[in-house]
Amino acid sequence: MQQIAEPVAPPDGVVVQVHATGLCRSDWHAWAGHEDIAFPHVPGHELAGVVTEVGDQVRRWRPGDRVTVPFVCGCGRCGWCRSGQAQVCPDQQQPGFTHHGSFAELVALHAADTNLVAVPPTIELTTAASLGCRFATANRAVVARAQVAPQEWVSVLGAGGVGLSVAMIARAVGARVVAVDRNPQALAVAAGLGVEHTVLADGRDVPQAIHDLTGGGSHVSVDAVGSEQTCSDALLGLRRRGRHVQVGLLPGAVGHPRVPLERVIGWELDLLGSHGMPAVDYPEMLALIEQGSLAPERLVERVVGLEEAAELLPVLDRAVVAGMTLLDPSR
Repeated sequence: MQQIAEPVAPPDGVVVQVHATGLCRSDWHAWAGHEDIAFPHVPGHELAGVVTEVGDQVRRWRPGDRVTVPFVCGCGRCGWCRSGQAQVCPDQQQPGFTHHGSFAELVALHAADTNLVAVPPTIELTTAASLGCRFATANRAVVARAQVAPQEWVSVLGAGGVGLSVAMIARAVGARVVAVDRNPQALAVAAGLGVEHTVLADGRDVPQAIHDLTGGGSHVSVDAVGSEQTCSDALLGLRRRGRHVQVGLLPGAVGHPRVPLERVIGWELDLLGSHGMPAVDYPEMLALIEQGSLAPERLVERVVGLEEAAELLPVLDRAVVAGMTLLDPSR
């Protein structure tokens, strides 16, 4: 841990005092060199806190506001941002990747009027921090991209933070869920969230297990890990005309994966990407949290300080976790 200069609010942005931030596998990808970042660098992209400084072009926010932010921050000017699709903004910024992130006491964020989300007083900032990448991405994947319907089967490969979020949200919309993971503890957490079946990926034929449990394959699959094996297993576990959502990163730096496209063609499978969730879609999700329909705080496994987070980050790809790890910079 080291001291760096305090950030300054951009003219259209703010500085936020970080109260909590997530330790995510995406942070590990940046650490491992799978992202183009400049050193010295501060990682961290899932955050919640309190506004301390406001740029002179900002209209909607004041010091003292409790806020969170999507990990994909739009420019606020282009047609994609103006139409509410900032998650695919061509000039997007991402804290912890394109600029210094939230593994610090303070973080600067741009285009605040487009990207910031107000955190209701009934929601803890630690809960809000868990939404920024994994939970919000899972929500968009299930609700907006796959458009999961009640009683449909959803198979989720990986029961970490993203996968457990997918399971919780899919159950909330009335789906039947199969969770797959190599960690029995993570599967136990998934079972506690109400998934109908769990599959331990211990060398068995995962797609066949999914077909057997669902009576012919899932309607929707989500790869929440991002590997050639999990992507392939997810696709092969679908029934005919099923929908696959790829959430786990498959960076070209580690080689492009071989996927069974012959099955995609022959069974008319839909392949969908899901890249975060824009700020304009947060209010509906926050309302469900306030009502108790969604409980992302149940997915928080532990809260650590900056020094412990620095030790955990390099081994995050090998970590055996059953939920989310959050970082509190004040610890």
